[in-house]
Order: sequence, then C-alpha cells, then structure tokens
Amino acid sequence: MTRNKDDEKELYDMLGSKEDRKEFDRQFKNPKSNFKIAIVVDMWLTGFDVPELDTIYIDKPIQQHTLIQTISRVNRVCEGKDKGLIVDYIGIKKNMNTALKKYTNFEAEEFEGIEQSIIIVKDQLEVLGQMFCNFNSKKFFEGTPNEQLECLNRAVEYVQLSEEFETRFMAAVKRMKQAFNLCSSSDKFTDEDKDYIHFYCAVRSILFKLTQGDAPDISQMNANVRNMLEGAIQSDGIEELFESGKHIAVDIFSDEYIDKINAIQLPNTKIKILQRLLSQAIDEFRKVNKIKSLEFTDRMNHIINEYNNRRKDEAYANEVLDEVAEQLSQLLSSLKNEKNSFKEMGIDYEEKAFYDILFSVAKKYEFEYPEDKMVELSKRIKTIVDDKAKYTDWSTREDIKANLQVDLILLLDEFGYPPVTIDDVYKEVLEQAENFKKYAE
Repeated sequence: MTRNKDDEKELYDMLGSKEDRKEFDRQFKNPKSNFKIAIVVDMWLTGFDVPELDTIYIDKPIQQHTLIQTISRVNRVCEGKDKGLIVDYIGIKKNMNTALKKYTNFEAEEFEGIEQSIIIVKDQLEVLGQMFCNFNSKKFFEGTPNEQLECLNRAVEYVQLSEEFETRFMAAVKRMKQAFNLCSSSDKFTDEDKDYIHFYCAVRSILFKLTQGDAPDISQMNANVRNMLEGAIQSDGIEELFESGKHIAVDIFSDEYIDKINAIQLPNTKIKILQRLLSQAIDEFRKVNKIKSLEFTDRMNHIINEYNNRRKDEAYANEVLDEVAEQLSQLLSSLKNEKNSFKEMGIDYEEKAFYDILFSVAKKYEFEYPEDKMVELSKRIKTIVDDKAKYTDWSTREDIKANLQVDLILLLDEFGYPPVTIDDVYKEVLEQAENFKKYAE
C-alpha cells in the first residue's frame, strides 16, 4: 500500500520505513521465504518480477496496459512451474480481450474459456488428422525408440511438401497448443487425443527449430515425447550444428560438419538446415566484411526464392530438391573459401574487407586499378582506421569521424584511387570501418 500525510498516525506508522518496504520486496521474491501471500492495491502490479509467483486473485476493475502488466505477474516460467493461475472475482474477460488485441500479438479473436478451448483443440485435431491422412504415423505410437524418431523426422519432411501446406500446419498446431494450454487438465481428452497433440507439437517444434532457432515451449509434452524430440534433433547432428552456428566456436566449415549435413537423407529438412547454417555463418562474416556478406546473402536468397517457387509445383521431384541442397552446400563451401582468401594475398582478414570495397567500387564504376596498389592501399586504410578507433567513442564523435574522412581522402588521392572523384568510395570505406570496429570492440 501507499500512504500520504493525511493518514492517521497508527496507519501511517504501520507501513514501516522505506527500508522496511524494500525488505518486504526482497522477502517476497525469495522462494525460501515464508512470505507467500501479499494483498496489493496498485504497487507490485506492474514491473515486479517474481518467476515463482503462480496465482493472482483479481477483485477490482483493471483495464488496458495495466491489466496486461497485472496478469503478467504470474506468466513467468521457472523450474517446477509451467503456467500461472488467474482467479477472476469481478469479470475481466471483456477487458482482457480488448487489452490483448491492443497490446499483444494474440491471434485468437477472443480469449476463450475452458469449454471453448476444448472445442478449438478438438477442431484442430480433426483438421490436422485430415492433413496427415496420407501419412502413416503408426510407428510413432507403437514402434521402437529408433522407429519413433525416424517417424518424427519423416513427418517433418512430409509437412514441407509445399510452402502453403507447411504454413497451414504450423498455424493449426499453434492454435491447438494455445487452446490446449487453457484446458490441458480436462478429462474430455482421450489418451489418443493427447498422444496426437504431443505428436503434432513435436513435429512443429522440430520444424520451428529448423527455421527460427530454439523450439517453442513444449512443457505440456510428457517426458517420453520430450526426450524423443531432443533425440530426433540430435540424431542428425542438427543440434550441434545450430549451437556452433550461433557462436562459431567450432569450425562449421570442417569436413566433419559437412559430412553430418550430407548424411541427412530428408531433402527438405536438409535444405532448412543449410539455410540456417548459412545465415548464421554469413551474419558472423558480416562483422568483419560487410560488403561480401551482403553478396552472399543475395546469392542465398536467390537460391531459397527459387526453392520456394518450385515447392508450389506438386510434381516437385527429389532430384530438384537435391539440386537446391547442392547449390546451398556449394555456397557454404564458397563462403569458406572467401573467408580464407586473404591468406594468399599477403594481407590479414580485416584488410581483405577494405580491399573488397575498393575492388567492388572499381567494378561498379568500370575503371581499372593495379592489383598490387589496391592491396597496399587496403593495408594503409586499415592503419588509419585503427589509429582513429583507439578512442572508445570514436564512432559517435563527429570530429574524429571528420578527421578520418579527411585522412581517407588524402590517402586515396595519394594512391590515385579512384581516377575520378566518387563519393561512394569514402562512404563505403567509412561504413566498413564503423562496422568492423562495432564488432571488434
């Protein structure tokens, strides 16, 4: 509670000092404390994060952003807690729907009750069953662990038959999962219903991980399905590829990793993996060489766009899928060669980035410039950039950036590059310098 100078002295003193209230705050956030229940008016409803808090009782009208903040007090997940409970004494459903539509990306037309959620789950199970009518999922429910894993991988491949089919599947499972979170304890679901819910969620989670990173929360799955999901991802070395791709802590261009990719027998899945791995590798390359990374991004997007266009053709053959996978694999190999190309030129990794800018501008404006002078000029540019970048705030100080530009102009003039005045040269070099130092710090 808050207080003011008009409160009676007994009530005023009851709330304690500022330090007392800070201690209440600390104790309530401590899971080992015996302070388990707090009655609040406005304080602690917003911006007060207690992951272990699992239940909130609402007995006052709350609207708009404050309502979203309030219910968010119990939506944190932590060990032993996968959901929160909101006990509504006053009827906030209408306000909840209004706030969700205004402040969140909640896709449902309205926040459903338990009965409506059960209907949605049943409906989506029927839709998904029709989508999988030509897929034999028997091994997932009755097979050995290896057969279950193999069935999951085949299901992921099956979903990728076309872009439209994949999009419908992902949306249907997401809708089903959102509703199931609200009614998972209902006795209106048979064991078979729950098995298929777990199956579809596992397929979506693997596909989600292939395309967007970490799989969404799958805590509703039973331990057996969760373990199978992890095994399905790790069985092809995909998990390891993703982790190394994020941090480039391991040589993702090594023969060992390429062999792991080539060993994947499911063409659509293989393409997804190559695309993600390439994206991560290019992002890492961009930290040093901006202009070349953009070139590789364009080449990758061209291949992926062709792949997506071809997927619309129902007669899309595995030979064509293999061709796309091979193109992506070759692009990964080209990126590897590009990353190491500086060694043969007698310059370092960062100097090669400035050389690529000089080469790109010469190609763009169609003028000739001696190779040896371009190599030497790239070295001198990096020396100047290093000198200016010794100041920690150089990229935000206009005086230093102005001095850098003057030094670059004088250096380029000394080397007679370019033969005619082209402002793009200074702009490109300065952007590369800022890009390089941004990630080098």
